[in-house]
Amino acid sequence: MEPLHQLALETIEKNKQAIIFAPSRASAEKTAEDLAKLIDGNFPELEKEILKAAATPTKQCRKLSHSIRKGIAFHHAGLLQKQKDLIEEEFKKGKIKIICATPTLAAGLSLPVFRVIIKSLKRYSGQRGMDWIPVLEYLQMAGRAGRPEYESFGEAICLARDEAEKEEIYEKYVCGEPEEIYSKLAVEPVLRTYLLSLISSGIVYDETTMKDFFAHTFWAQQFQDLQKLESITERMLSLLQEWGFVKISGGERYEETGPEKGREIKTDFVTASSIEKNKERGTGPKLNPTALGKRISELYLDPLTAKHLLNCLHSFNTKNNEPNNKQNNEKPGAFSLLQMICHTLELRPLLRVKIKEQEFIQEELTKRCHSLLEEEPDVYDLDYEEFLDSFKTALFLEAWINEKDEDYLMDKFDIRPGEIRVKLEVADWLLYAAEELAALSDHKSVIKEIRKLRIRVKHGTKEELLPLLKLKGIGRIRARKLYASGCKDLGDLKKADLTSLAQLLGKALAEDVKKQVGEEVKEIASGKRTGQLSITKF
Repeated sequence: MEPLHQLALETIEKNKQAIIFAPSRASAEKTAEDLAKLIDGNFPELEKEILKAAATPTKQCRKLSHSIRKGIAFHHAGLLQKQKDLIEEEFKKGKIKIICATPTLAAGLSLPVFRVIIKSLKRYSGQRGMDWIPVLEYLQMAGRAGRPEYESFGEAICLARDEAEKEEIYEKYVCGEPEEIYSKLAVEPVLRTYLLSLISSGIVYDETTMKDFFAHTFWAQQFQDLQKLESITERMLSLLQEWGFVKISGGERYEETGPEKGREIKTDFVTASSIEKNKERGTGPKLNPTALGKRISELYLDPLTAKHLLNCLHSFNTKNNEPNNKQNNEKPGAFSLLQMICHTLELRPLLRVKIKEQEFIQEELTKRCHSLLEEEPDVYDLDYEEFLDSFKTALFLEAWINEKDEDYLMDKFDIRPGEIRVKLEVADWLLYAAEELAALSDHKSVIKEIRKLRIRVKHGTKEELLPLLKLKGIGRIRARKLYASGCKDLGDLKKADLTSLAQLLGKALAEDVKKQVGEEVKEIASGKRTGQLSITKF
C-alpha cells in the first residue's frame, strides 16, 4: 500500500479528518477515487445530494458521487459552487473524512482538519517545467491543520520521493523563510484601473494630488524611487488621456448628465467657492473623467479592456456597413463578439490550445478570419499563442450557445462544470460592459446583437429559441421541447392545446404559460391523451 493511502487510512482509524493536497485537478480526482476503493463507508444520501446539485449530472458529478458515498471527496475550481458548499458542510459534520483538493482550498476556510498531507511541493510552471512552490503557499496548506476551534494540535506531512528530496523539503520549507510580500499596485492592469477610479471619484483631481496620493501607498514605500514612480503614473495618465477616458485641462468643467454628457463646458463665470478651492488645490492642469471614463470606472473594467472593446465595436459596425461584396458568413456575428470578449484579461485563464488541437484550431481560424473584429497577429509574435487560446475559448462559448451539453464541453474543451459557470458569468459581464460602451459611443447598431447574445449565453440556446425564453419558467430544455413540438413563438403557444401542453411542461407551468401569452385558462380535462401527435390545434 502506498504511504499516502496508509496515512489516510490511519487518520480515519483515529476518527480524525484530513485534507490531501494534490498538484492538479486530475491528481485530486484520482486520489479520491483510489481511496474510495479502500473505504467501507456508506452515505447514499450524500451521493444523491451531490448529483442533485447539478441540473444535469456530468461525468465529473458521477465520479464525485461514487467517492462521496464512501466519505471521500475531491475539491477543486472545476466543481459547481453548490457541490463545494456541500462538501465543506459535510466535512464539518464529520461524514466526509478525507478531502483530496488542489491548493485553492488552502486559503479562507477553517475546517476540522487534524492532518494535512501534501502529495507534492512541485508544480508545472510552463517553460521552466516542474518547479518548487513558494514557501508562503506551503504555509497556507500546512496551516489548515490543527485549527484552534477544532483541534488542540495538527500534523502537516510532506511526501518525498527519496532521502535527498526529504532533506531539500526540510531545508526549503520547514526551516525556510517566507517570501516578501509585494504591492499589487505595481501591476499595470491594477494601476490603470485604480488611477481611473481615483480620477472618476474626484479623489485625484490634478497631477499634484495624483503624485501625493501614490507617494503615501505601500507601493511607494517598497519602491523607494519616487521619481521613477511618478514617471510610471504619468505614463498611465497619458494612456488614459490618449484613449479618451480622461481629459487634462486648465480647469474646464464637463457635463455630467444628459445628452451632452462628457462635453466640455466653456464659460468665463467663476464662483467664489471655486476660487477658494483653486487656491487650495493649486492652479495646475485639472484631471477630469470623460463620460466613457466614468462609466468604465463604474464597471470596474480594465481601461485596456475597454479600449479593446471599443475598437472591436467600431470594427463590427464598419464591417457590417461595407458593400455586400463578401459572403454573409464573413460578416461579423455572434462568434465575432464572443472572440472579442475572450481576448481580454478578465476572461483569463483562457482555454489552452494543445498540440493535438492546433490543426483543428487553424482550420477553424481560416474559415472565420474575415469575421473577426481584430487582426490576427503574426505567427511569430509573442502574443500569437494567447490569440489562439482566445479563439479556442470563443469556440467553447459558441458550442455552449449552440446547445452542447456539459459532457460534450468537458470532452471537447477539457473544461469542468464549475469553470463553465465562471466563464459564463464573466462573459455575461463583459458583454454587458460592451453594451454600455456601445451606448455611450457611436456604435448603437450593435446593441441589439449584444443583447440577443447575452440571452443566449445565459441560457445556452440557439437564436431560434429566443422568443420562448421571454416566458417565466422556460429555460433551455423546456424551450427546446416546445420548439420541437411545433411551438416556435408566442403565437404558436396561444394556439396550443392546454392538455397537450401540460404533457410537456406539467399542469401548473402549462397554465402559467397560457396566462403569460394572454390566454384564458380552462380546466384541463382528466384522462390520458391518446393518438395526438402535435400540441397545436387542428
